[in-house]
Amino acid sequence: MSLLVVGSVAFDSVKTPFGEVEDVLGGSATFFSTSASYFTDVRLVAAVGEDFPERHVNFLKMREIDVTGLERAKGKTFRWKGQYGYALNEAETLDTQLNVFESFRPDIPDQYKDSDVVFLANIDPDLQRDVLRQVDKPRLVAADTMNFWIEGKRESLMETLKLVDILLINDGEARQLTGEHNLVKAARAIFSMGPSTLVIKRGEYGVLLFHGDAVFAAPAYPLEDVFDPTGAGDTFAGGFMGYITSIMDFKESVVRRATVMGSVMASFNVEDFSLNRIRDLDYKEIEGRYREFKTLAHFDDI
Repeated sequence: MSLLVVGSVAFDSVKTPFGEVEDVLGGSATFFSTSASYFTDVRLVAAVGEDFPERHVNFLKMREIDVTGLERAKGKTFRWKGQYGYALNEAETLDTQLNVFESFRPDIPDQYKDSDVVFLANIDPDLQRDVLRQVDKPRLVAADTMNFWIEGKRESLMETLKLVDILLINDGEARQLTGEHNLVKAARAIFSMGPSTLVIKRGEYGVLLFHGDAVFAAPAYPLEDVFDPTGAGDTFAGGFMGYITSIMDFKESVVRRATVMGSVMASFNVEDFSLNRIRDLDYKEIEGRYREFKTLAHFDDI
């Protein structure tokens, strides 16, 4: 089964209390596709500039990610600079240079148009719908968004959500989107907008899954070393969607397992800067941490 992701490939400069890196590989589609590649075939659509090193393209190819849709445009690659405090809950953006990403208009290659699953990463909702117009009846559509689009292009986002099966956002975005402080009420409101499954990412507090009438909570994995949360949400989404695509069954038990698998991948991601920790995981490491996640929430009746 094939999983198409459309989003950003970027250079990140990040400072945390535990270190600092400059112009490392980042971007929503990069984190997502790297994570998802451990589970299924991934097709990537994004834009980079003339300054994008071939070694990064080779890394994506090494992960067996199809980069036919990676456009090299005239200009510089999207750059983001941010820093975190000790809480590591939210980044302070210091600089954003959209560069070629500002004029990015996804052009889906012909060989991608039969993709079974589509993930619309955090891009303009107009572009998200344009992607769906270019794809031939995918079996499942999932999307991410952010406060910028919720506030600035709400009507367009509402049109996109009508076409989406799964929405993955954080708790602040869920509250902003719906005007509901309570996340259970927020989930009900989002279901009325179109999606039938909602994943709310809550950082160090784990993940809430709303799937039909079912609610499932996955904890965050307790780690001794957390260096950089950049891309953790996209890495979660990659593990979540990659696992679902590998099974191609959307029943509750599969979606619950996918939620845990997404949490597993995100827990690896935060252990180092950029994609350093998830570049070449041994799948046995993934399976081992998945089993540990199961024990975190397991209990017997007394």
